[in-house]
Amino acid sequence: MLVRRLSYPLLAVVVLLLLISACSSPEPNRGGEPPAAQSIPAASPKSAFESDLQFIRNGNFAYVWVFSRQDGKLIDRDDAKFLREKAPQFVDLVITDEGKRVIGGTNFDLEKAGMPQLRKRFVVEDYTGR
Repeated sequence: MLVRRLSYPLLAVVVLLLLISACSSPEPNRGGEPPAAQSIPAASPKSAFESDLQFIRNGNFAYVWVFSRQDGKLIDRDDAKFLREKAPQFVDLVITDEGKRVIGGTNFDLEKAGMPQLRKRFVVEDYTGR
């Protein structure tokens, strides 16, 4: 009977020690250093164009267009004026790529009006739904 009285507490202690050892970390902490964190690849920073494009897309426009000069030069004051006159439907226009491109957002389909004139002066890219 004495054996039974000792075996239950002894069994409980053994089970408790097994549970504690199962919950401990597999590698001991060496020299007080924190455990190595898993390396997560850092997201590459967005280019100015990508950031500006995201700004326009956040406006939830039905159409997103990108304009640049056919000669690749900077968008000048006359270009900007021409763009505003031929496409007054743009709600937001952002000059990007160090002044070489303009991103515009609108809910009006420019193919129905104004686009032929814009295509004569600019390289036009449709970013709608991309």
